[in-house]
Amino acid sequence: MIEQDLPGQYIDDIEDLISPDDIKPRERYENKKNVTVRAKKQKQRSQIKIKPDEEVDDAKTLRAPIHESVIPGTQKVYIKTWGCAHNNSDSEYMAGQLASYGYQLCSGKDEADLWLLNSCTVKNPSEDTFRNEIESGMQNGKHVVVAGCVPQGGPKSEYLRGLSVIGVQQIDRVVEVVEETLKGHSVRLLQNKKVNGRRVAGASLALPKVRKNPLVEIISINTGCLNQCTYCKTKHARGDLASYPPEEIVERARQSFAEGCCEIWLTSEDTGAYGRDIGSSLPELLWQLVEVIPEHCMLRVGMTNPPYILEHLEEVAKVLQHPRVYSFLHVPVQSGSDSVLGEMKREYCRKDFEHVVDFLRARVPGLTIATDIICGFPTETEADFEETMTLCEKYRFPSLFINQFFPRPGTPAAKMERIPANLVKKRTKRLTDLFYTYEPYAGRVGEVYAVLVTEISHDKLHYVGHNKSYEQILLPMRKNLLGTRVHVRITSVSKFSMMGDILDDESEWRRCDRKQEDKQQKQQITENLKESRWQKLHHPYLGIALVIGTLAYIIHLLMRVIFSSTLLNE
Repeated sequence: MIEQDLPGQYIDDIEDLISPDDIKPRERYENKKNVTVRAKKQKQRSQIKIKPDEEVDDAKTLRAPIHESVIPGTQKVYIKTWGCAHNNSDSEYMAGQLASYGYQLCSGKDEADLWLLNSCTVKNPSEDTFRNEIESGMQNGKHVVVAGCVPQGGPKSEYLRGLSVIGVQQIDRVVEVVEETLKGHSVRLLQNKKVNGRRVAGASLALPKVRKNPLVEIISINTGCLNQCTYCKTKHARGDLASYPPEEIVERARQSFAEGCCEIWLTSEDTGAYGRDIGSSLPELLWQLVEVIPEHCMLRVGMTNPPYILEHLEEVAKVLQHPRVYSFLHVPVQSGSDSVLGEMKREYCRKDFEHVVDFLRARVPGLTIATDIICGFPTETEADFEETMTLCEKYRFPSLFINQFFPRPGTPAAKMERIPANLVKKRTKRLTDLFYTYEPYAGRVGEVYAVLVTEISHDKLHYVGHNKSYEQILLPMRKNLLGTRVHVRITSVSKFSMMGDILDDESEWRRCDRKQEDKQQKQQITENLKESRWQKLHHPYLGIALVIGTLAYIIHLLMRVIFSSTLLNE
């Protein structure tokens, strides 16, 4: 897979930030003591500037209706998400809470009363699209609520003035924000969550969800990271590392399988750093999760930066070999040059990254390594870029995410002198051309794989499944195929996927039926209870019988002795 710099595109490599604003007591509602949000009457739409250099045309701007009383179920909410798996999980949680409260979720913008826009701050194009979407909502008379890393990282941005904001750690309060926004109030929740004075990872993982894919559960195992990359804006939004307790993550996994999921994705800004703040580690968590994964279900480990996975390589290799864990790992390198990595403050060198790849490839059969490259970092010379080219030529990564450098406001790299844009594009094209020179799936025709089918292809013409190496295999759209594990034979290959024919009859398709497992467990529990009750009921009588039997035996022996003595005397 390859990724170019297109607005709104899915981004796997993520980093994060903190909230600068705390709500003061005097800013809270005076007439609603149980509502702890800062609210003020929304500004007139004509007073809000969406773009610094562009005024909103009042003639084209419709006013959003103000609801004095909001009855759940009478308003429709449209949700749009940019960015990483973590953002998608946050949106699913917010959708779940809104739906459980009674709001109607809709896929059409026009029919919605309110737009909830969850943003990504990794790239300029994503933020530009986000900003334009805000403008579109306002011009069409929609209430707008913004969430995600952009408002968390830059809450004072001009185009966010007057808008309601949900911080990355406040997604559990989405219902009250939506309710107040529909009444015409502007609510901003940007605080960090703390328990006993200590910052925690975020909202509870046990919140209700509406999943984009009902078969796939995305679990955020931690938020923030330990790095200080000079190009990264996400750190400003999600801050330092904060991990969820292992037991909470494991319970979320149990719940997801019970609800019908057959695949789990672990996500965070850096999964390799998991647990360092709470005395745990990624391998410890993975081994606990493996124990609760039902047969025919799979676990995918999320992105990890090289520094924090180095000390866990042996255990991670063992986990990736497990039959219910995909042999797949996303390890972003960003550059093949030690000089550039130093300027980026990535905290590792090229040899460290190569050690990670070589070690895991040697121990995990069929391992797929995905990585990221940033082309055109300000200090990157031609010699530096050549080192990146040789690295990619050496490993021929089947999944390569190629990104042009974007100066994100407030980051150290944004102050550096930029490389000419035409040179950046030239380097990007050279790396892209290299990527297209090799075929990851060449020679696979005729191979047979066990595949878990979980998705529908973008063209809506095929189902999508993944083998143990998390390689994409396209299959015919047969009834009841989604959510099953089947054996397929590869019939053709392309640069990004393989095509396959299903070898099994439908009766042989294996489904992760957690409900059936639960039924069997309940039956076993019932049998155990019956056995236990029988034992409790009969245990006293068995004891009495043993005592009586023993006494009878002793009496019998005494009688024989007495009888024998009598005969001898006679």
